[in-house]
Order: sequence, then C-alpha cells, then structure tokens
Amino acid sequence: MELCYQLPVLPLDRPVPKHVLSRRGAISFSSSSSLFGAPDPRQLSQRRGAISYDSSDQTALYIRMLGACVIFKQLFSRDVRVRSQVGFEPERRGSHPYLGVDFRTLHSRAESAGSIPARRIRRLFSFQRHLLSSRLLRGAPHLNPLHILDEDYCGQAKCMLEKVGCWSFDIFLFDRLTNGNSLVFLTFHLLNQYGLIELFQLDMVKLRQFLVLVQEDYHNQNPYHNAVHAADVTQAMHCYLREPKLAQSLTSFDILLGLLAAATHDLDHPGVNQPFLIKTNHYLAALYRNTSVLENHHWRSAVGLLRETDLFSHLPAEDSLSIERQLGSLILATDISRQNDYLSRFRRHLDENDLCLGHSSHRHFTLQMALKCADICNPCRPWELSKKWSEKVTEEFFHQGDIEKKHKLEISPLCDREANTISSVQIGFMTYVVEPLFAEWARFSDTRLSQTMLGHLGLNKASWSATEPEASGSSEEGESELARATEEPSSRALSQGSHES
Repeated sequence: MELCYQLPVLPLDRPVPKHVLSRRGAISFSSSSSLFGAPDPRQLSQRRGAISYDSSDQTALYIRMLGACVIFKQLFSRDVRVRSQVGFEPERRGSHPYLGVDFRTLHSRAESAGSIPARRIRRLFSFQRHLLSSRLLRGAPHLNPLHILDEDYCGQAKCMLEKVGCWSFDIFLFDRLTNGNSLVFLTFHLLNQYGLIELFQLDMVKLRQFLVLVQEDYHNQNPYHNAVHAADVTQAMHCYLREPKLAQSLTSFDILLGLLAAATHDLDHPGVNQPFLIKTNHYLAALYRNTSVLENHHWRSAVGLLRETDLFSHLPAEDSLSIERQLGSLILATDISRQNDYLSRFRRHLDENDLCLGHSSHRHFTLQMALKCADICNPCRPWELSKKWSEKVTEEFFHQGDIEKKHKLEISPLCDREANTISSVQIGFMTYVVEPLFAEWARFSDTRLSQTMLGHLGLNKASWSATEPEASGSSEEGESELARATEEPSSRALSQGSHES
C-alpha cells in the first residue's frame, strides 16, 4: 500500500524539528515499536514522527494504527490522535483476581490468513474519497476511475439523508454507504438541518472533531453496542422530535441536548452488562458504587470529549455546565433497571393529564422518555431491520454468558445460550419492556408514527413466536428472567438532578 501520495514523510526514528511541529500543516504522532520491529518498546514509544503536507490545504488527516496498516480518515482539524491497539498494555481491564478482560477485543474474531478485513477495505475507500475531494478542491484532473464508484456511494448516502425522518430508514445500508461513518454523517446532518450549528455558533472544526472522537470511542467489535446502534438511536430520536407535540414545544436547546444524548448514550460501552462488571470487581463498578455503572461511564466519557474538543468553550461557563448536567440526566435515564420508575411516573402524568410541556422540567422528562423509547425501539422497526438487531444483541448476550461460564461465574439473565433462544429473549423483552413503554408513548403522542411502531411490534412478536412453536418452556423461562432483570432494587434509587421531581 502506497502511503506517500506525494506527501513528504519524516523518518520515525528522528525527533520532529520544532519548526515542523509549528507549521500549520504538520501532523505528529507517537510511533509504536511493535509496528516497526524495534528491540526496546518502552524506548521507542517516546520517539516522535511527523507527516507534513501543504499548509494551504485546510484538510487534515486522522491517522490510526491498526496492526501494520495505517488507516486514514478525513478530519477537518489540525489536531490528530493516534491510538495503537498493539504493543501496549490494554487500557481497560477488569480487576477480578482471576479474570482479566480486555473489552476492546472481547467480541473480536480472528481472521483467516490472507483475508482482507472488510473494515480495512472501507477505510481505503474512505481515504480514496479524501484524495478525490482534495483534487477537486485544487482543480486537479481525475487520475483513476474509482471516483465514479465513490461519487455513486456519496450520492446514495445523500439521497438517504433526504429521508432521514422515515421510520423505515435502513441504518445498516447508510453505514455501508458512508464507509462506517454513519454516526458522524447522520449527527452532523441533523444538527445542521435543525439550524443548531448556526444558532449556537458551533465551530465546524471542533464539532467535526467531537463527532469523530465519539464514533471512535464506540467499540465496533461489539455486535450490538457500537456506533451503528448509536446512529440508529439518533435517527429514532429525530423521528420523535418531529412529532407534533414535541415539535411545537421543544426549544432549540432541548433538541441539541436530545441529539447529543442519543449519539453518546452508549459511549465506550464494553459489550458486557452491569452485573458482569460488578461480579468481576471492575474498577468502573467501584468508581460508581455499583449504581448505573455503564450509564455514568457513558455520561462522563461524553463530558470528557466535550471538554477535550472545547465544543462549548465559547458559551458562558454556567451554560456549559448546564449542558453537561442535563446531558447526564438524559443518559442516566436509559438505565434499564430504572425502567419501572420512569414508566410509572410517565403513566401517572398521563392519567392526571398534568404533563405541561411549557415547563422546562416536564419537557426534560419527555426528552428522557423519548430517549428511552429510541434506545429500545428495535422491536418496533420493520421486520428486516428488527430481526437483524435482535440477532446482534442476543449474540452479545450469549458471548458474555460464554465468558461467565468459562470462568465459572454465575451466568447473567438472558446470557445462557443453552437455556435461551433468540426468539425467547425477544418475546420476553417485547412483553415486559417494550410493549408497556410504547403503549404509554402512544397515549402521549397518538400519531401515525406511534401506531406504525405498535403495528410493527405486534407483527415482529408474532414472527418470533412462530419460529419456535414447541419451545414454550424456554420462552417462559426467558420472559421470567427478563422480568427479574428489569425490576428495580430499592438500593439503586438514583437522583437525576434538578429535572426530576
């Protein structure tokens, strides 16, 4: 693979001159000894390298080291991160005395020798697209016919974004058309479509950098909790924000919070659930005292990226803190162990007809319910999409169960592949979690979209029931496990801040 593309490259074993690093077009990164066969990893990890390009070009390149391959991603920023996944101790590791789990490789699969990873191919196309756009900006002629294919893919992605408010939006297809960058493109498009970039005077460079870092902090080796899931939840959130009751009442600030919370609600998810972190004495469980461990981590990770990119640094400090606090309140609401608490409160508001969207606290609570619906809306999608999501989430559950069984730990509910099937897990999930929530949402917003979701939910449940007509025993067991898993222990009561009464 040619890496130069007419770019001058400084050898990695030489320090970078200060005048190079001070240039507008300089990129620096730490080199990994494992990639270049150096004898002393600790010594070489301190060496510096640089890639310099024409300072008149405002487009920077994002570089990430994966094995022996250098992958380029387009990033409209001069700040560059490099994350090496080889040659160093894992950053996230369980603290169980006899169980160490590197969550970055928990769901990864070994690839056969000689095969080319599909993700690497997509990245190559992504870099080729960057070269094409750079040539077009400079007025250079096309050098190869590959741009025709890329233009075709870009055109299809743009056509899909024109129908981003359609409930049958195929996020898997959109992710392929954007070369695995669905979360970045979708969120950026929605923020621009709502006029939030101009209204809040968001810096385009910082925003692009923030979205790229958010997408990269999702573990794409997770079958379910990955960047595509975050993009799917963001698209669903957009559909709910367009509902008449919300569209007429929500402020631009509410919409900004809703979209950011949807995009970051599972940030840095390790691919295992909270009971797994607790039973393995993971440091996150100790840090958050076994209470909403994952949700707290998602929130803090999002706040870390907001501060790292200074996305809201131009706003008053009070406003920035308010955004961070309310963002946390939204993300913490996705804790499944608090499902009954939120549902009971939502039902009580609807029974008493006292939900006034003119009050900021009521609008915020409605956003919490909308995010909860978006997070578990997969059973309400058309069958082709719903089935794919069901298979992915069950695969993630069963893989965790395999690890627990291997290390002689108690198997978490729904994670035992010998006691549960995909259909039994899904039927229980729909019955005890999805149906009650979306029935109340339909009471709140009785629109065509709500009826469409309930219709798909009923059809999908019937389809799963038909797949194993003789497995009623396992289905009942799966339903009972789901019911127990969603019960809220009194010790997990968690304050959600000033927006909860």
